Order: sequence, then structure tokens, then C-alpha cells
Amino acid sequence: MGRGNGESPLSVRELNRRRVIDTLRELGVASRADLARRTGLSRSTVSGLVAEMRDEGLVVDRPEAGAEAPAVGAGRPPTLIGLGPQAGAALGIDFGKRHLAVVVADLSHTLLAEDRREMDEGYDFAHGMDAATELVEELLERSGVATNQVIGVGLGLPGPIHGPTGQVGSSAILPGWVGLHVAVEMEARLGLPVRVDNDANLGALAELFWGAGRGASDLVYLKVATGIGAGLVIRGRLFHGAGGTAGEIGHLTIDEHGPLCRCGNRGCLETFAAGDALVELLRSSLGHELTAEEIVHQAVEGDVACRRAIADAGRHLGHAVGAICNLINPSRVVVGGSIGQAGELLLGEMQEAVRRRAVLSAAQDVEIVAGVLGERAEVLGAVALVLGDAEAAQVPQAVRT
Repeated sequence: MGRGNGESPLSVRELNRRRVIDTLRELGVASRADLARRTGLSRSTVSGLVAEMRDEGLVVDRPEAGAEAPAVGAGRPPTLIGLGPQAGAALGIDFGKRHLAVVVADLSHTLLAEDRREMDEGYDFAHGMDAATELVEELLERSGVATNQVIGVGLGLPGPIHGPTGQVGSSAILPGWVGLHVAVEMEARLGLPVRVDNDANLGALAELFWGAGRGASDLVYLKVATGIGAGLVIRGRLFHGAGGTAGEIGHLTIDEHGPLCRCGNRGCLETFAAGDALVELLRSSLGHELTAEEIVHQAVEGDVACRRAIADAGRHLGHAVGAICNLINPSRVVVGGSIGQAGELLLGEMQEAVRRRAVLSAAQDVEIVAGVLGERAEVLGAVALVLGDAEAAQVPQAVRT
């Protein structure tokens, strides 16, 4: 049976080779036994394919990755392997309301270069794209990666991406970007394939790959920062919904008579628990403005007003999470973003609210934990978007010409 695009059908060996490559791209490093288990191939088949790809420079030994691994029984720990420089590299770009972050990584999940720059609030589309292009070029040079080695670019934005059209949705935190085809614009600048997703989805991917979500096939990642969004992972895969707007938990109505939200509705979760809402609340109470990060810091240090603001935010978040638990019954909720750095001050209130709002079995099933990747979660998730894309790196054409 052909491939449906005029190309010759792949041989069994080539299909098996791609299964090994895809698995390595997902895991970063693995032993031959791991590869056999994950792919369903025999160990002899895996060993033969690995030997062939080592000769080509696509696969390299990664002894440093297994330096801390305990020996099994009396034997030595297994030799770990990963994709080598010849297999290519991945780029991650994260646009935030006030920041731009870029990461270059190889396909064994090693970060080669990264940088983060503060941006003026409300920066326009052209300025953002130009700054990202400049930073990408700088980091590729710094890491010694040629453009033709990059297999793909993941890009995150603080707002929904309409799947069928690729346009930025109307509730984006960067309002001047609404309706734009960001992937198309970025591809034109970089000359590379670009995939776009919202920042909460990318945070979910990063925590699932490398952080507090590891081992959980059904999880919710909450990014609680300037706005509030949720990345939903069901059976190990991101759930986007019909048009890409699944997870817009920040616009769940908490109080229909509450404050007017930027989306046009009243009483959305964001108007009670997002960073900007807490800043406004404490400005009116204290008479001066603190940033969201300062509010978290002062709450942790014991400031009574800041602690109360964080606790109230946790309670509101818990009400929303309780509804999600009733709907999709996740095993884990990972809380990230700048407000998520408040730790137990926030999580304790969330857990109590979930116990009150969710049905008993759903509340008992879920574990609510802090994210561990901090402000890097979304840009690392952009890299994970490329690493998890089976179409991004087709071997043997791993290095584009």
C-alpha cells in the first residue's frame, strides 16, 4: 500500500527505523532494552538499527545521562543512547504579555542555548516577530546550530489558537495579534516549519515531558499569571477541542454579577484570580501598586494582605478545578505561572475548594501539585511540541538541505 502522495511505500526496515527515532525523540535518551519495550521490536532488531544509525552519526552514546543510574543486580547499568547532532535540533519560542523567550535544543532533549527578554507591555505583532527572529538567529549562532539542522519550531502565545485556520483567538492577552496567522508570518521570517499552540497547552506538555506531570496520562496544567489558562492532557495527548479553544478556564463564570472581563462577559475566573486582578485589588487596598511577582513574594514573607489575596485566588481556582474534576476526572493538576509560585498558600486553598466542589470520587482521584519548571515551562513546551511531532523529523532526512 502506498503513502498516498506519489512516493514509494516504506520498507519494513525503514518503518522500524522511524519507530526507533520517534521513540528516542520522545524519551531523549534510552537504553536498547527501553527502545525494544516501547517500540515492540525485538532486541536484535533494535540493536541492528542502532548500530546502523550510529555509523551514520544519527545516534550517539550518552554515558553522562546514565552516570547516576543504579546497576541492575550485579551487572553494570545499561548504556544509554540518544539522537546525535546529525539528527537535527528543535527551536522553542514563547511570547508572553511582557516577555519573549527562545530555546534551542538537540533531539536528545539537551538545551544548547536559551535566552529571555523583557518586552514592553502591549508590544505589537511586527515588533514581537522581529525581536523573535533576531533572538533565534543569535541563539543558533551561539549554539553552533545551522538553520538547515532545525527540524521545526514550536511557538507559544497567551491565547487560544483556532485550529482550522491557525488564527489567534479573540481572548488573547496580546490583543493586537487577534486574527493573525502567526505560524505563517514566523515561517516567512525564519524559513522553517512552525507549529503554534497556546501557552497553557505548552506548559502542560513541558510538565508532562520533564516536570511535575511525568507519569500522569490524564492531567490538567493551570497557568495562573497575567491571565489564566488550562492545558488538558487526556490519555497522554493534548486535548484542543473542535476549534482549539479547549482549556479557556479563565473565562469560566464565577459570579455573573462580577467585574467586567476583557472577553466581554462578567465575573470570569480571571477577574478574581489572575495576576492583573490581584494587582488591582491590592492597589485599591494598599494605595500603591505591586507586581504579581511582588505579591507572591510578600505573601510568602508573611504580608497579611498579600496572603489573603493569594488565598482568595486559590479558593476561586479550586471552584473552577472542581468543575473540571467532575467533567474529565484527571489524576493530577499541575499549577504553574507567576501566581503558581505561591506554593502551599495557593494550593492549600485550591485543594479545600476542590474537596467541597467536586464529587467525592473525583476529589479523591486528583492530586494538586506545583509545577517545577517555573517561567521556563512554556518555552520548553514549545520544544516538546516539535519533539512530539512525528512529522517533524523524518529520518533519514533528519537534516534539511
